[in-house]
Parts: sequence; C-alpha cells; structure tokens
Amino acid sequence: MFSQRKFYTPYTSPTDPCPPIEVKSYETPPQLYLGFQPPCLPQYATAKEALYRGTLWPALYSPYESPYKRRDTGE
Repeated sequence: MFSQRKFYTPYTSPTDPCPPIEVKSYETPPQLYLGFQPPCLPQYATAKEALYRGTLWPALYSPYESPYKRRDTGE
C-alpha cells in the first residue's frame, strides 16, 4: 500500500544517556510523485477552500496525520 509517510531507523549510540527512539517517521509532499505538473489540472471550486487547504490543486493537497495521535481513543 502506498503511503506518504516514510520510516527509518536512526543510529543509536551505546553511550547515549537517553532512551533511543527506535523508529522515526516523516511525511513526503505529493509533488514529489508527480514529476511535472500536468496541464489543465483541476482546481478547487472556491478561493476559500484553496486557502484552507494551502494549495490551489486538489492533487497537491496532503492532510497531515500526526504519528503521535492515539487511534484507540479517536482523538
């Protein structure tokens, strides 16, 4: 399954005084997967919606999901 969230395991030093974070993650923006912007890309219907999303084109919008959000409580 395709996901814009990528994971990696950082180096953990044996002498680090803090407990290590085993796996870290980051989000990649959708424009990395387009290559180029196709002509006649559909736009949002209103300027208000485009400003709310932060982009003029729905294909370039990516909702940020916090990796720290608890799924069992629905927060």
